[in-house]
Amino acid sequence: MQDFFRFGFLRTACASPELVVADCRFNAEEIIRNVREASAKNVQILCFPELCVTGYTCSDLFLQKNLQNSAISALEHILFETKDCNVLFAVGLPLAIRQFLFNTACFAYKGKLLAIVPKVNIPNYQEFYEARHFTPFSKKLGMPETVDLVFQKDVPFGTDILIEDNFSADLCIAAEICEDLWVPEPPSVSHALAGANVIFNLSCSNQVVGKKAYREMLVKSQSGRLCAAYLYANGGTGESSTDLIFDGDSLISENGSILAKSEPYSNGMIVADIDIERLCQERRKITTFTGDESAASYRRVRIPLLEDNDSLAMNLERRIESSPFVPQSAGEQESRCKEIIEMQARGLAKRLRHTHAKSAVLGLSGGLDSTLALLVVAEAFDICGISRSQITAVTMPGFGTTDRTYTNALCLAKEIGASLQEISIVKAVEQHFADIGHDKAVHDVTYENCQARERTQILMDLANKTGGLVIGTGDLSELALGWATYNGDHMSMYGVNASIPKTLVRYLVFWYAKNAEKKSRQKLAEVLYDILETPVSPELLPPVDGKIAQKTEELVGPYELHDFFLYYMMRFGFSPDKILYLAETAFAGIYDRAFILKWLNNFFRRFFAQQFKRSCLPDGAKVGTVCLSPRGDWRMPSDASSSDWLAVLPKD
Repeated sequence: MQDFFRFGFLRTACASPELVVADCRFNAEEIIRNVREASAKNVQILCFPELCVTGYTCSDLFLQKNLQNSAISALEHILFETKDCNVLFAVGLPLAIRQFLFNTACFAYKGKLLAIVPKVNIPNYQEFYEARHFTPFSKKLGMPETVDLVFQKDVPFGTDILIEDNFSADLCIAAEICEDLWVPEPPSVSHALAGANVIFNLSCSNQVVGKKAYREMLVKSQSGRLCAAYLYANGGTGESSTDLIFDGDSLISENGSILAKSEPYSNGMIVADIDIERLCQERRKITTFTGDESAASYRRVRIPLLEDNDSLAMNLERRIESSPFVPQSAGEQESRCKEIIEMQARGLAKRLRHTHAKSAVLGLSGGLDSTLALLVVAEAFDICGISRSQITAVTMPGFGTTDRTYTNALCLAKEIGASLQEISIVKAVEQHFADIGHDKAVHDVTYENCQARERTQILMDLANKTGGLVIGTGDLSELALGWATYNGDHMSMYGVNASIPKTLVRYLVFWYAKNAEKKSRQKLAEVLYDILETPVSPELLPPVDGKIAQKTEELVGPYELHDFFLYYMMRFGFSPDKILYLAETAFAGIYDRAFILKWLNNFFRRFFAQQFKRSCLPDGAKVGTVCLSPRGDWRMPSDASSSDWLAVLPKD
């Protein structure tokens, strides 16, 4: 099976076709045209609006036998004309059974009527008077579980129906109709608990001022609550304007995020690739998402949807953000950054109060992580009403310190209002080399780690001396890669950056610099911008021509890749080959496959080998969706093998 389907993707669409009220022949042709268009776009599932075969605004014409018969004839024509289309779709039409008239969603696939789902909640308030025509479905009505329709025998009828795929047990589809979503207990809740992870909503919701935003919130919320994809197809401009206005406001949402939405007052089709595997993984993680007793009573209709579509040449058309930890929406960037830094600061403020700390001590290198840590500490001191002069920022020049980072550290401490101490580690480390018999001309791991551990010793002792806490500066990306010296910068009394990945560290410092500019703090902004432009480095090797010789990303790979790998591994538990597939999409034109694959292999090797460092992490509050604390999100044996993870990756 090709990667698009193997990794759980499905192409979905909502269509709001042109229609003429009560002209079933015209409407059928438009529906057929849309199904064929969807097929040409390689869409697998397609949702149409409520009562789209007749039009929603037929009013008392629904009670005319002629319209009821015309709708059935139109459905038969639709089935016949779409039998060569590998598209599962649902259309809405009125259906008379016994003494009742139901508002229904009819599922069709390759010329066959699969199931009929009636509407449960019939609105009869304000501008709605559906109860004048339609009966709300209930099992108390004693309706048959199957009906004979359009020359087909025993078509499943009811609300307890799921459409499943023969190949993939993960794909499960159900439907509800318009008002069903707006009530306190939507049918989709039961559908989801029974296994449905794709919900169709055939709707015809009119437009009034403010309703569009509320409708979008409702769809997003329901898809999020259900860990599902929600396809909301809304009636469009062809509906009668006698009393109401319809704008075809269709939406495709996945787990609380809108993937696609239609333009206002436009008929047409919206398309989005949804990730079924992601939804299933999310449900498996949430232990409170469990089934109920009604799940066993659901009837399941199985079709070879993915098998029939596997021959298609499918390229992922879903937007995959290359920086998943960084807020993407311009509207939320300001509030999100402010919220993150405040959460970091509030966590530290609680610890400062609890320990009655008189000071905070941190190593200030002139690099990104310690810069963000200092900014957070300053905010925490402001919260606690402690003078920032009680912050002890310590610059500890060593063999690899450059003038650039040294100068930036001094300037930053001054601009923040922290007390600065300069303590060179050169003599102490040289003495230590002599004590353990290490040749300082040998620039190996011992040479590097001795410096890191000496710095940590200085910070710990200064914290004891000043009655304070050592604030850890290491970030989430370093913890994932094990890029920290055990019992060196790995250790602190509280780690404010413990759940902040490197890409987000960079973004937060950039945001802080922009705000400093707005507040006319030009010197602070300038030093922050220069820190942002400085290569990431532990500066443990001697400089070359006065410049940083040891660039982290040349050794372990780009942090933007590693953060991407980390997010999809930790947040959704995706396999390495799927992460590679997503990365190729996200970084197209930036990194080629071989480059991504090289660092993905490196990521998994390092992640598994370095768990022992994460198993004894200092405290540090979780502020994002991913955390590696052994007391929080991540429990893993330190001697687990990465073999099975590496084995699924291609060799080239």
